[in-house]
Amino acid sequence: MARGVKWGCSYKRSTLIVCSINIVVALYVLRSLYASLYLYSNSDFNKVVKYTPDQVRKMEESIRIRRAKEPLELVKIVKELKEEFNRGEMVAGLPKEVTDRITDEILQRLRSLNANANISAIESWRKEKLQEVKLSVHGTGGLNSSILKQEAGMLERALESDWAVLSENIGLWVPAEIIHQEHNDKPEGEEDPEEEVLPGRPLSPECHAELHTDYGGVAVRWGLTHHKESAADCCQACLDQAKYAKPGEKKCNIWVYCPSETGCYSPDIYQHKNQECWLKHAEKPKLNFKDKYSDSFRDSHPIAPLIVPWVSGVVSA
Repeated sequence: MARGVKWGCSYKRSTLIVCSINIVVALYVLRSLYASLYLYSNSDFNKVVKYTPDQVRKMEESIRIRRAKEPLELVKIVKELKEEFNRGEMVAGLPKEVTDRITDEILQRLRSLNANANISAIESWRKEKLQEVKLSVHGTGGLNSSILKQEAGMLERALESDWAVLSENIGLWVPAEIIHQEHNDKPEGEEDPEEEVLPGRPLSPECHAELHTDYGGVAVRWGLTHHKESAADCCQACLDQAKYAKPGEKKCNIWVYCPSETGCYSPDIYQHKNQECWLKHAEKPKLNFKDKYSDSFRDSHPIAPLIVPWVSGVVSA
C-alpha cells in the first residue's frame, strides 16, 4: 500500500505563522497612527504666531491707553442705576394686597387730619408700621399682627431703607429734602406751626386746595407748556386769568397742579411732568379722580399708581 504524502508544515506551525503576521500588521498600523499624530501636533505648533518685541510693546501701550480712557463716571452711574433698579424690583415684589393695605392705612391717617396734613403724620405712621413689621420678623408680633411673617422681611427693608422708592410706587409724593427729618426748635410754650406738604409759598384760602385730587373741565391753558414753581403760583395764575379774561372768553375756575418730581400720571397719551399747571373751566366742576385710583381702573391701566398725585382746587370765577 502506498504511503501518504507528508505535508511540509503542521497545523500548529501554521497557526503560529498567521499570528505572527497579524502582530506585525498591528504594530505597523499603530506606528503609522502615532507618526501622523506627531506630524499634526508639530504642524500646529509651527503655526503659533510669534510677535516681535516691538509688537508686544505696542499691544501693551494700546491696553494701557484703553484702560486710561474707560468712562469711570459712566460706569459708576450705571452701577448706581442697577442698584436703584434692584431696589425697585424688591419693592415691586411686594404682593398687591400688601401695597393696597399700606395705601389704605396712609389715606386713613391723612383723612383724620386737615387738608394741609403735615409730613410728620406720614413719618409717624412709617415708624409705627416699621416697629410692627420688626416685631413680626422676630416672631413677637402676636397673632393679631396684620403683617404675615413671610411678607415682613421685604416690607421691613422697603419701609426702612427704600421708603422713597415705596412711596413713589404707591403714588405718594413727599418732598425728598425733608424725609426722615424732625425739627423741634420752637420756643418753649409756643404752638407748632402747620407744615405745608406742598413746596413753595402757602396757599390762600380762596384756592380751596385738595390734595390727591384731579378735576375735569375745558382747558383754558394747557399745562404741558404752562409750568409754575408752586401750587400757590398755579392757583394765582387761575385767579389772574379769570380776572383779565376778555368778553366771551372762558374764565378759569379750576386749577390742577403736579407737585411730584417724577411727574404725574394721567390716562392720556401725554407724559405729564413736575410743575405742570392746568387752568380749566367747568360750569359744574366734576371730579376725575380723588384720593386713589380704583382697583377696576388700575386693572385696565396697569401703570397707574395707587394714589392720585395731582393737587387741585375750585375757585370762584
